[in-house]
Amino acid sequence: MKKKLLISIVALFLFLNHVPLVKASSLDNTVLNQLGNENISVSLRALNNGELLYDNNGDVAMKPASTLKLLTAAAALDMLGSDYRFRTEFSIHGKQKGNVFNGDVYIKGEGDPTLQKKDFITFASILKHHGIEQINGNLYGDDSLFVGEQLTPGISKEDESYYFAARTTALTLSPDNDYDAGTMIIHVTPTKVGGPPNIVADPKVSGMDIQNEAVTVQQNQRNTIEIERQYGTNKIIITGNIPVNTTFKDWVTFYDPTINTLQVLKTTLEEFGITLSNNTEIKRNKVPKDAQSIFVKHSLSLKSLMIPFLKLSNNSIADILVKTIGREVNGKGHLKEGIKALQEYGALLGLDMEQWTLEDGSGMSHNNRVSANELTHLLTNIQMEPQFNILYKSLPIGGQSDRLIGGSLKNRFNEGIYENRVIAKTGHITGVYTLAGYVKANSGKTYAFAIMTQHQTAVMLSAIDEVVKQIIKDY
Repeated sequence: MKKKLLISIVALFLFLNHVPLVKASSLDNTVLNQLGNENISVSLRALNNGELLYDNNGDVAMKPASTLKLLTAAAALDMLGSDYRFRTEFSIHGKQKGNVFNGDVYIKGEGDPTLQKKDFITFASILKHHGIEQINGNLYGDDSLFVGEQLTPGISKEDESYYFAARTTALTLSPDNDYDAGTMIIHVTPTKVGGPPNIVADPKVSGMDIQNEAVTVQQNQRNTIEIERQYGTNKIIITGNIPVNTTFKDWVTFYDPTINTLQVLKTTLEEFGITLSNNTEIKRNKVPKDAQSIFVKHSLSLKSLMIPFLKLSNNSIADILVKTIGREVNGKGHLKEGIKALQEYGALLGLDMEQWTLEDGSGMSHNNRVSANELTHLLTNIQMEPQFNILYKSLPIGGQSDRLIGGSLKNRFNEGIYENRVIAKTGHITGVYTLAGYVKANSGKTYAFAIMTQHQTAVMLSAIDEVVKQIIKDY
């Protein structure tokens, strides 16, 4: 009897300890079938104690792409605070005589990604309230709080025209509430067949030179419109065909956000009925100490900015946050100082920062490196941070079609059994597809996971999703 009982206990022990092996084997098969066994890294951790439950090449350093924004977001919320707001200050320096102001207008920026043309309308109305209808002077932009290169390292010549590779200065502008700072939107509408389409820039032309080489074509023809800024210039070239009864729009980057922002200010003042002298100059200059501040615009709070930042994977906000962290923490609004602060934050969080190689905070650079195990380490450790709920609620939710809820996961995990179970940050740069976040499995427990692929020649989104679905089934 005792022998049978002993055998039963041993059998039960072996069974209980065999379950994780079965799970691991099942997940291994899915990883192999979906992702292969090269240039991939997978990690899964328990949330309650950070225990590593599964990994496949988990300690191999990989390109994180936009999953790096998880670290940037956590550091920004901790170091800047969830109520942090960017300021943009409008000042005048000179003397007013009647309705004429003989002097200069200044805008000093802190990198506010939410600055828009409507704020210039407010400023113009304040000038009118002061009785100013003519300005005999210059428009100056003070962007001195950010220093160093406007572009983060690793932005290719071919990508510089596109919204995800915008230049970053302390004085910048966004065309809409996605807050892709340093960009403008070009709207293309057809005219008669054979004629050039109509082009509308938002906000206005902004000092850019738009060259329209596009053609309106028959309705049954293909839309081939392309909008690109010529490398190293202010020239935007629009080419291709647009069929009648269709419309097209695309974002294009400013060549110099500070100067282009000032150009928008100039046209807005003129539209509002404020005359500027013919020799008005538009350039950089620091605000004089005795200038008169007449309007300060405050941005949304950082906790509100987390939604477009993480849901829409906004690179401009990432670059601005890193430089802002550098200024606030290390006294200099330089990318390198911000990266240094990210490293310091990660170390305080208990991460092994020797396993992290950082060149930016957006994940755009192909020189960034981190392992899947370190990403899940981050995901488990930030649970204890006071601002964790803000970050968590700002992540894309699988299967939610609203772009400000589902974000970059709005078209993924939309089968009923998987909806709302994957809350994670996506990542993609050339040849790189990643996903890292939280998944609620069939057991009812939630886990931290990271799936990383690089040097890929095919789109890996569905393959990554199948691995996540297997985690849901097995755990």
